[in-house]
Amino acid sequence: MKANRLQSKRIGLAILTLLMLVAVLLSLMVGVSHFTIGEIFSIIGQCFSAEGETSVADTVFWNLRMPRVVLCLLVGAALSVCGASYQSIFRNPLTDPYILGISSGASLGAAISILMGWESTLVGIGATALATALLTVLLIYKIASIGNRMHTSTLLLTGVCFTFLITAVISFLMVLNQDKMERIIFWTMGSFATASWSDVVAVAPCVVVGICVAIYYSKDLNLLLVGSETAKSLGVDVEKIKKHLLFFTTLMVAFAVSSCGVIGFVGLIVPHCIRLVVGPDNRLVIPYSIFVGGTFLLVCDTLARTVLQPAELPVGSITALAGAPMFIYLLYKSKKQL
Repeated sequence: MKANRLQSKRIGLAILTLLMLVAVLLSLMVGVSHFTIGEIFSIIGQCFSAEGETSVADTVFWNLRMPRVVLCLLVGAALSVCGASYQSIFRNPLTDPYILGISSGASLGAAISILMGWESTLVGIGATALATALLTVLLIYKIASIGNRMHTSTLLLTGVCFTFLITAVISFLMVLNQDKMERIIFWTMGSFATASWSDVVAVAPCVVVGICVAIYYSKDLNLLLVGSETAKSLGVDVEKIKKHLLFFTTLMVAFAVSSCGVIGFVGLIVPHCIRLVVGPDNRLVIPYSIFVGGTFLLVCDTLARTVLQPAELPVGSITALAGAPMFIYLLYKSKKQL
């Protein structure tokens, strides 16, 4: 039985990897500058050859298209894994970094960094975004908790209130600093238009570490779904695990927001759809979320930059079109518990 389960997991991951590679190839091909499959492999092959000069096509491919694709995969994986972790920690399928206001908290830190002149390096923005995101998590957790219990309605209302509050603060900051308004608006809408290899280098370590921590605690997350008291009776250090997971998942959200702005609903849609297929076991949900989340966000970004080309839509608007109906459905489905 265990061998069959392991084999099914491997087959599932192989299929998801194949789908992700197809999405990557299609995303590299389409755009204002179109590449054929042959041209893509030719450009990649030139990296291993000392012959030839760098052309405009090479520059577009390596400096614009490729870092954007890689960053999409990293951010999509990060947001999906964060969503799956939050839903298990808070025992609520309606939670994700965007709905809880954590992404907005990180965007506030990014806005403060821009206003203070700390945006010269992504790490500078990321550190401030992490601080404000962690503060947001702490406040939401304290306000929504009643003893050791956390009610769904209180959690959602707290997250919505913090989102509105932070949005109002950011709007106030933009009015006072209109010369930097455009850069701040970028963080609130979500876009990969300015993606670069420096963004990838800054985000990748945080995402890899955060995902490894989530996978390491995936079995404990299954016990948290049953309840904190039950998990404690089975020898799980609940508070320690929650603190570790909340810190590292928030770290991923903070650096994701620092690189591309606020992108909503990825952490809601992807884990829920995966659970509908493979069940609630986080030992499957979290690894699958890495591939499905990255692929989903990459597809959304590809649509965002090709539907109205040469104009470009904010990728957050594409994910919202898919995520908002899903959120309404989940809210309607669970209204008896609210």
